[in-house]
Amino acid sequence: MKLHTSLLFSVLFTASGLAFANQPKYALVYDAGGKFDRSFNQSAYEGAERFKKDTKISYIDVQVMSNAQGEQVLRNLARKGIDLIAAIGFTHAQQVQTVAKEFPKTKFLIVDGSANGANVSSILFKEQEGSYLVGVAAAMASKSKKLGFIGGIDIPLIRAFVCGYTQGAKSVDAKVDVAQNVVGTTATAWNDPAKGGELARAQMERGVDVIFAAAGGSGMGALQAVKEKGKMAIGVDSNQNYLFPGVMLTSMVKRVDNAIYDSFMQMKNGTWKAGVSNLGLKEGGVDWALDKDNRSLITPEIEKRVNTAKQDILNGKVKVIDYREASRCPL
Repeated sequence: MKLHTSLLFSVLFTASGLAFANQPKYALVYDAGGKFDRSFNQSAYEGAERFKKDTKISYIDVQVMSNAQGEQVLRNLARKGIDLIAAIGFTHAQQVQTVAKEFPKTKFLIVDGSANGANVSSILFKEQEGSYLVGVAAAMASKSKKLGFIGGIDIPLIRAFVCGYTQGAKSVDAKVDVAQNVVGTTATAWNDPAKGGELARAQMERGVDVIFAAAGGSGMGALQAVKEKGKMAIGVDSNQNYLFPGVMLTSMVKRVDNAIYDSFMQMKNGTWKAGVSNLGLKEGGVDWALDKDNRSLITPEIEKRVNTAKQDILNGKVKVIDYREASRCPL
């Protein structure tokens, strides 16, 4: 039997809501990449779980299966009296802006997107800065001097990733080549590991030996393909080094978990504010990951060069171009 999406959501919400009826009301809405994508959405989930552990306050989370369903889900949550609704992913931006106008007493958070409204908080990241750092590491670790990048969809956000990556790589060696591909053109591009793996194998056949995947669940296929070929990969959003120790050169970490945790805590403490935040290296919003799982791949020389680049960005010596502002990549 096939349930209509609105009915299915209502059933799931009611079942979940009963358990949290006496608690302050928070909700987390994932995008099509999925709650356990081991990347962007999962980082949000981990932030909410940390909040729950620290405060003993529960929350409701909902998986949106399509863009069309998103607005309906947000509206249903607002009608249920949720105090703060956090929507994960830029695809929710217009939906949040629309629904926030209808429910001015409900507070909304959009992560990785921007929406207007006196009851809306938008959290963006300076992906170009973190991507610059992993680009430095990639150029130094590469033997072929051919790097790869696999994105989900060709949009300004993904271009910001690859542009920062390219700037970092070419700061090490101007002759480094960066191959670029995207998985698709619709929301399903974020959850197609088979296509991600296919693109990674094609890049490696052309001599690429380090691949940076910023493609949500599709990136898992790329990382698996890199492991099979014995090359190196770079994770995204969450620290993905643990997935394939000895294969993952590093990960470009985007602290979506902190964005959720801090926003929920601000709501609890009465300090939540509307507006736009843009989090980079200085704000602790992005970084590169170095731990036991990639320690063997990061030489002292690579570590020193990446950390020097980090300091240069922090003190203003290096200005990483943001594709979204310049509408172009300088390299």
